[in-house]
Amino acid sequence: MYVDGILLAVPTANREAYHRHAAQAAAVFKEYGAVSLFECWGDDVPDGKINSMNSAVQRKPDETVVFSWIMWPDKATRDAGFAKVMTDPRLSSEANPMLFDGSRMIFGGFDVLLEV
Repeated sequence: MYVDGILLAVPTANREAYHRHAAQAAAVFKEYGAVSLFECWGDDVPDGKINSMNSAVQRKPDETVVFSWIMWPDKATRDAGFAKVMTDPRLSSEANPMLFDGSRMIFGGFDVLLEV
């Protein structure tokens, strides 16, 4: 398995719109090979003494931290699928505008070290 992890801040007032946005994107990711997707709306995200999820995404008082991950069968499928997702017109900024400040989004790809 291979995992893309994403951390971002979404305006709290956009929760329902973000849910619709994520559901549309999820269908496209699955079409291009993703095994599963998770979108998690922050509920108990404390501030840390040195760093935290809140500070990592520079969360503003009217925003909520969202933690997401996409599971792929392997990195090759992820690379090919992600390339198709990025050019799919259904996810263009015109068709499906971002509801958050993408410049504060944190993401990365990860090899699965342990699955229990």
